[in-house]
This record gives sequence, structure tokens and C-alpha cells, in this order.
Amino acid sequence: MLYNSSIHYKGWRILKPTMKTENVMEREEIETTPMEPLSPMSHMLSSPNFFIVITFGFKVRCNPSAFVEGINNSLINAPRFSSKMEIDYKRKGDPVWIPVKVRVEDHVIVPDPEYSNIENPDHFIEDYTSNIANIPMDMSKPLWEFHLLNIKTSKAESLAIVKIHHSIGDGMSLMSLLLACSRKTSDPDALISTTTATKKPVDSMAWWLFVGFWFMIRVTFTTIVEFSKLMLTICFLRDTKNPLMGNPSDGFQSWKVVHRIISFEDVKLVKDTMNMKVNDVLLGMTQAGLSRYLSSKYDGSTAEKKKIVEKLRVRGAVAINLRPATKIEDLADMMAKGSKCRWGNFIGTIIFPLWVKPEKDPLEYIRRAKATMDRKKISLEAFIFYGIIKFTLKFFGGKAVEAFGKRIFGHTSLAFSNVKGPDEEISFFHHPISYIAGSALVGSQALNIHFISYVDKIVINLAVDTTTIADPHRLCDDMVEALEIIKSATQEKRFHKTEV
Repeated sequence: MLYNSSIHYKGWRILKPTMKTENVMEREEIETTPMEPLSPMSHMLSSPNFFIVITFGFKVRCNPSAFVEGINNSLINAPRFSSKMEIDYKRKGDPVWIPVKVRVEDHVIVPDPEYSNIENPDHFIEDYTSNIANIPMDMSKPLWEFHLLNIKTSKAESLAIVKIHHSIGDGMSLMSLLLACSRKTSDPDALISTTTATKKPVDSMAWWLFVGFWFMIRVTFTTIVEFSKLMLTICFLRDTKNPLMGNPSDGFQSWKVVHRIISFEDVKLVKDTMNMKVNDVLLGMTQAGLSRYLSSKYDGSTAEKKKIVEKLRVRGAVAINLRPATKIEDLADMMAKGSKCRWGNFIGTIIFPLWVKPEKDPLEYIRRAKATMDRKKISLEAFIFYGIIKFTLKFFGGKAVEAFGKRIFGHTSLAFSNVKGPDEEISFFHHPISYIAGSALVGSQALNIHFISYVDKIVINLAVDTTTIADPHRLCDDMVEALEIIKSATQEKRFHKTEV
């Protein structure tokens, strides 16, 4: 039996088994086509509606020919960029990767609108990006496309909007691949520098054994508690109905993608003063912004609004990278020489309870964020989540994995991630980058919040379902205002320390 014909169904190209009636050489070629199964997380993210939209703002006008040449020399050599996803009935109808020949020009789209008639370029780009986000991925070809727009906005001279299916890779993998394709602006032939963590010196062996033993007790206890919460969420525990939570049963989402650039230095100021991580500050800022937004959605006095918001259970599905840092040089060699390199979707998810209660002290939001994240870090929740996906795929199949993902995303209010970008300015296919924005559109949640840093900027990215959240710009404003309030409180705290 062969897969020598196909049908299209809901965006998928499905291989149909037929009898051996075709030419022998053609049959043998099809039979020997190498097929690679999807990883567990890629399987969960295999829907045509799950993809990542990345916007690159450039400091120069866009040259489409340079992009075609650059992709031909780099990205096209990454296996997932030269493969398409098809249904294989030999694998119980599961999707598989099949290598194909790729014509790069078919994936590079250069629209030709009447730029001179566009009154507000920023709004035009926002609408263009949102329109892309509302079109399911074409599953009949390799799952990526570049849209190049030579339109000047308030932040860039031109833009590239890239749409990549989430099964190809997670945010960290795609950022690493971007860096491997880029070069320093200061040195066009040099890859970006990578930093390695320094190990702290170890004290006496007795102290190390004591700390290790106590740490294992904490890990075991915390993992049991967090695993129990995860299982309760999978089974029945839902967030309380709130203005951020969509209705998974609707089956319809109208996406709006917006972003806002903030100063990385402001975030670092809070981080250094409060002795925290950047991620703690961003989570705290998110909690404070959501608190402001939710309070504005209820009627009544301030005290009445506070009582309502305090009773809400609002949680986020936070993506956690499980892969050790991939060397940029290894990815560059993979694309240049065809060498092997671990890459793709290797992420777990934790259920993060968001503190949205109104607080008089704005610094309480980042303290709460740090305390919760510290507890999550010493648990094995993210690894257990990945293990459950892998176990479910092996013993119950792809449909069970999809059902598992729907319950996680359907029982929580939002998705959150933070991707660290380059610390120095880079050029992408000879185009100096001004900023990088990006949103992952996954699951049935009405709100996806993603942060991406680039040099001295951090971009807040919101992808919202407008049938639930009709005013995404208001939510973005509340988050920016929350950071300003936290920054002011931090400066006051630092001033008092100086006085003492």
C-alpha cells in the first residue's frame, strides 16, 4: 500500500493509501521518502491555527532580493524550513515531517499597496499584522512566510512580518535561529557574542551535602503540591469568569495584535533595586497592569470593585524553556554545513496564579511575582507537563494530546512568555534591526502576552481575541502605566536607602 495521492481537508494535505497500480519507480520513490514524527509539543501545537507572528522593524528600506538570497543560504537549510507536515495513516493518522524542495520566492510576499494614500502607517501595519493572524496556516507547503513592507512607520523605515507555524519551533528556538542568521552591525562578518554563566565556588563538602539534602526535600514537597494543582486544572479547576477569559466553546476568535515599546533600562532599574530577575519584574508589571484593567471593568465604588477583583482566580499558562542554551555557532553550522543540532519545540508549561488584587504598595506585585516564580522554579512542574504530553502521545495518540492542550488553555485566562533577544545591534540579511516584536497565537485563551527584548528596548506584545477584549490598547496602556508607577516607587525606595 502506498501514499501516492492526496486530498485536502481543513487546510491539511492528507495522504491516501492506494493499491500498487502506479509506475514501480514512482512507488519506490514515495515509499522511501524519509518521514519524521513530530515531537510531543509540536504535536500538541499542530493545528493550522497555532503559529507565531514576528515583526522586524528595520532602519533601512527593505530589499526583497537580499531576503531571498539570505533565506536560500541559511534558513532553507534548517530541516523544518524545508519540510511540510502531512498526515500519515501508517502512524495512526498522526502528522509527520516530509522533506520537500522549496522555492523561496513562493514564501516571500511583497504587497504593493498605495503607500502614499496611507494616512497612519502604524495603524496600517497593526491591521495588516492582525489580518495575517486571522488566516489559518496553509498546511500544503512548508509552514513559514515572509511579508516585506517598504512603509515608514514611527519606529522603522521598513518591516518584515514573519509567520511561522508553532510546530516548527518555540520562541527561544526561533530567537536562536534568528541570531544564527544575523551578524553584528558593527562587524558584518561576525556572529553575535554569546555569554556563558559563571559557576559559583563551592564551599565545604559538608555544607554542600546539607544544602543539597535540604534542597531535595524542598523540590520533592513543592513538586507534589504543584503537580496536584496541575492535575486539578487538567481535570476541572477553571479560572473564575472574568473580562479576560474567552469562551473555548465558541470556536471563533478574532485576533488583534498590538505592541508597545518600553525602556529596558527602566526594567533593569527595578530589577537591580529589588534584587530580582528581569522576568520577575515583567510578571509583576503584568500583574499590576491586569489589576488596573480588571478594576476598570466593574461598576461601583472603589471599595466594591476591590472586593470583586479580590475574589477572582486568574491564572496564566507560562511557557518554560527546557533546553540548555544552544550555541549560536552550532545553529550557524547546521544551516551552512548541514550538521546536526538540537532544535525545535522543547518547552514545558507551568500554571502561574496571577496576583491581581488592588495593592497600595505597587512593589507588592513584583514581590508576589518573584515569590511565586521562585516556588515554581524549584518544582519539576514544567518537566512533568512535558512528560505528560509525551506519555499521552505514546499511549493514547494525537487526539488525546490535543484534548489535553485544550483543557490547559481552556481552564486558564491567558498565556505568558518572555524571550531574551540580543544585547547588541544586529543586521538580518544586511538589514539593521530597529526592534523585534512577536506574538504566539495558541490555544483558546483570549489573551496572549509576550515580551521580547532587543538591546535597550523591551516590546510588550499582546494578541487578543476582540470578541472578549475589545480594547487591547487600553490594556497595553495599563501595563505601561503600571511599570511607571513601579519605577517611581523603586526610585523612592532607592532614595530612602541613600538617605539612611
